[in-house]
Amino acid sequence: MSRQQSQGVVLTGYHSNAEPLPLTGVHGCSSAPGPEQDSAAYSRKTGHYTLQNHHTQHGDRGVPSVTTSADPSSIPNPSSAAPQRPQQSSSPSPSPKSRPRPPPTCLRSNSQDSLDELEMDDYWKEVENITHSGGAGGRGDGGGEGDSQEEEQHKVPEEGEQEEAWLTEAGLAQLIDNSLAADQDQEEDSAAFLSTLTRAQAAAVERRVTSLQQTLRRRNRHQLPDVRDIFRPREKDEEPHNLKGGSENGQKDVSPAEIETELDVAVAFSEQALTYWDNHQRLKVKNSLNSPDDKLPNFRLLRDKTGQTRIGDLSPLDMKKVRRLVLVEMTALFDTAGVDVKAHKAVKVKARESGLFGVPLNTLLDQDQRRAPGTKVPLLLQKLISHIEEEGLDTEGLLRIPGVATRVKLLCQELEASFYDGTFPWQQMKQHDAASLLKLFIRELPHPLLTVEYLNAFIAVNKLPTRKQQLQALNLLVLLLPESNRDTLKALVEFFQRVINHQAKNKMTLNNVSVVIAPNIFMFKGFRSKVTEQQEFSMATSTANIVRLLIRYQNLLWTIPKFIVNQVRQQNMESRKQYKDGAMRKLLKRIAIDRPHEKTIPEESSQGFIRVQAPQFSKVSMAVQLTEELQASDVLTRFLSQDSSVTVKKEDLCLYEIGGNIKERCLDGETYMKDLFQLNPTAEWVIKAAQR
Repeated sequence: MSRQQSQGVVLTGYHSNAEPLPLTGVHGCSSAPGPEQDSAAYSRKTGHYTLQNHHTQHGDRGVPSVTTSADPSSIPNPSSAAPQRPQQSSSPSPSPKSRPRPPPTCLRSNSQDSLDELEMDDYWKEVENITHSGGAGGRGDGGGEGDSQEEEQHKVPEEGEQEEAWLTEAGLAQLIDNSLAADQDQEEDSAAFLSTLTRAQAAAVERRVTSLQQTLRRRNRHQLPDVRDIFRPREKDEEPHNLKGGSENGQKDVSPAEIETELDVAVAFSEQALTYWDNHQRLKVKNSLNSPDDKLPNFRLLRDKTGQTRIGDLSPLDMKKVRRLVLVEMTALFDTAGVDVKAHKAVKVKARESGLFGVPLNTLLDQDQRRAPGTKVPLLLQKLISHIEEEGLDTEGLLRIPGVATRVKLLCQELEASFYDGTFPWQQMKQHDAASLLKLFIRELPHPLLTVEYLNAFIAVNKLPTRKQQLQALNLLVLLLPESNRDTLKALVEFFQRVINHQAKNKMTLNNVSVVIAPNIFMFKGFRSKVTEQQEFSMATSTANIVRLLIRYQNLLWTIPKFIVNQVRQQNMESRKQYKDGAMRKLLKRIAIDRPHEKTIPEESSQGFIRVQAPQFSKVSMAVQLTEELQASDVLTRFLSQDSSVTVKKEDLCLYEIGGNIKERCLDGETYMKDLFQLNPTAEWVIKAAQR
């Protein structure tokens, strides 16, 4: 086989030996059929897949565009999306009556690293459980009561709406709406934002502005600014803002092994992707995610002396800037692979305004926060997780074996009635019933946990050519999720990892958990009535792959890449410069005292010391000498040793970087203070309780 080819398999069909099930469902508190019902309702699904080998030829850099549509019904058919395969037989597919049996267990692979080798029986059993309970809307007759309204929770944007919504979300609506240009502050903010973009990011914005301009001109709307007036050509000697060192595109020269395991977060992911396609075209790099040795690499972040930034470390103002930048970067990354992600447009749905199941996540958190201020994860979900763990995580088939249907339904009703008054009899709840309720809670949310807007993008991650790019895209998508969804998802993947840690006894490996959980996360209300069986089959391994990546790399996905933080710093500095210039222009109209003064570097800092403030404690400040090895954790240790009155634990304190080119940032304990001081010399350093 040529080096320019990669070999894999294409899923062409799933043949089941189970009898068809009647579609029934109950809106609200519903449950999956339990073991007692299984034997009477249907036999264990023991089907198999028909697999065909196929070869893909790595092409030139001009990658064909792949459209991921907003409507689930337009998910690409595997047979049309894949390259043309040689026909192995002219005979038609076997009929249901002649479906062959799956291979003997002794011939099945035990690998837990390749999704192609997964036994997907548990996935389809879970789908049948969900369908039988009416949890995701059945195929054909729509499932349970109330599904008709919930099927309309999203719609396909009309021509131009996609680009317009994208620019608005990125805070760039004034680029195509002259009526917004009168807002000088908004104009200056956009100018500062655009000045920080890399080449790939700017190209992503330009592409959407151009597309929308063409659409609006066809509609004979008002005069629009030419895209060439927005994006001036880059000067020959002008380098992109955040590309420093390494090769021309900013990526360091590393060996192939390092490329597979190390994540460089100092260079924009989209710029790294362009490098990949450059190498792909020039060297015909061989890459196959479906190779037999498709292991999940132990990715690690390249060490950064200025410290790692996790979600929650930045101020809300800077997080708004992060979100805008991440949206543009995510789009640019997909653009490099020719993947056009069409986002769903969320539509307001009729949902319960109180209760526990089927309640919007924000509504549920609002009612929880009235009882427990500061709650970030629904109290019911927290309690279900803690109850399952109290019963022990060694139970075989945990999360896979469903609870008893009648009991789960009754427990659901009892929780609705007595959860908040504290009278619910938790000691009587069996572990498998609690696990069934946890999955029921996820899929009963009126909108998907991964959101209507970004669910399609999560699925499209599988279209990216390398595991590293898939991980980078997931990192960006996690950052784009609303805070409540992101925190809830984090609580879930942390719990799933704890279950996996006991796999020696509970037999629930990473892949086992992923195939069981995937349908509960991705099969939103009305989903199955909008896709064909073949489309649903094509999504099975894709969604399971996304879930296993979320679980496996959760410690990396909930971080903010350094290049994004650096772009926030650049934007803050550019905004300050524009604000200062504006103040100078208005100098004759304002008194001098109103002018913002330029903050200078303290004299102590110029002598190799920084002043650390601690206004919440009796020792309000201390001078610390900067050395090459001084880390943020050392500063906290020194402070605690000098103030014996402090009763707060070290892990509950944080050294904050405040001001200069950042609003506020909680420092990682391994941050080297001298390196950070050189990056932000006018910042203040404050010790206070961590606000995560």
